[in-house]
Amino acid sequence: MKVGCIGLGDIARKAYLPVLTALPGIELHLQTRTPATLTGLAADHRIPARQCHADLDSLLSAGLDAAFVHAATLAHPEIVGRLLEAGVPTYVDKPLAYELADSERLVALAEERRTGLAVGFNRRLAPSYAQCADHPRDLILLQKNRVGLPEEPRTLVLDDFIHVVDTLRFLLPGPVDSTIVRARIVDGLMHHVVLQLSGDGFTAIGSMNRLSGSTEEILEVSGQDSKRQVLNLADVVDHKGQPSLRRRGDWVPVARQRGIEQCVVSFLDAVRADEVLSARDALETHRLCERVVRDALEQAS
Repeated sequence: MKVGCIGLGDIARKAYLPVLTALPGIELHLQTRTPATLTGLAADHRIPARQCHADLDSLLSAGLDAAFVHAATLAHPEIVGRLLEAGVPTYVDKPLAYELADSERLVALAEERRTGLAVGFNRRLAPSYAQCADHPRDLILLQKNRVGLPEEPRTLVLDDFIHVVDTLRFLLPGPVDSTIVRARIVDGLMHHVVLQLSGDGFTAIGSMNRLSGSTEEILEVSGQDSKRQVLNLADVVDHKGQPSLRRRGDWVPVARQRGIEQCVVSFLDAVRADEVLSARDALETHRLCERVVRDALEQAS
């Protein structure tokens, strides 16, 4: 199975290449416009020169069965568009694009070409978060915070807060009838943002503070007089009278803990089975992110 990996930055090096290079039956092809990076990673992973490509034309000429796109977000529309036009099932890091119109176009193109398209919302398959989908969820609280990192609103929401948005959508126990956005934007930079989604008998609140003094991610789901808390996708604390702690195993790889390994395997399994994956649900997350950006900017104006 010939699999392309486009873009060899931190996310590819730390999360995806260790998984892809360990899977049997994969002929991995690398593509980046940075020669030193291409040469170095090929040597690190013992990938022959014939499987290294300096441009997308060369990579496509290899006859790919599937592709992973880890390039910068601004490059997604062009790269993903070309892959779909060529009929290559494609997995792309979130977001599909910064602009909703581009995301909608790519999803429509995938459907038109009957080609699989998947967006990397790995938290849905992270074991600690997947387990929360089986817990009572009258109240869902998710914080994802950073230190000293205010950012332009669209970039912050689509590159980072989108994980919060999608995780809330994944855990919602029913349809939403109320959406509220609150944010603080100073001199064009977003300091924090809060999204509240509510429906019949439940409320879900997601927040991101880029001036929080701590890099952390904390999820809590509660209901029926019990609570489950997940700290940094690793430690799980169940509360029902007395708290009980379950820690990530010492030998559990980070890629598995964060759901990345599961995303890779499920995508490639679907490709092998000729299943055409749809990005329609992922598009709904992008639409909600667009609502967050729009409402936040209106409040700041």
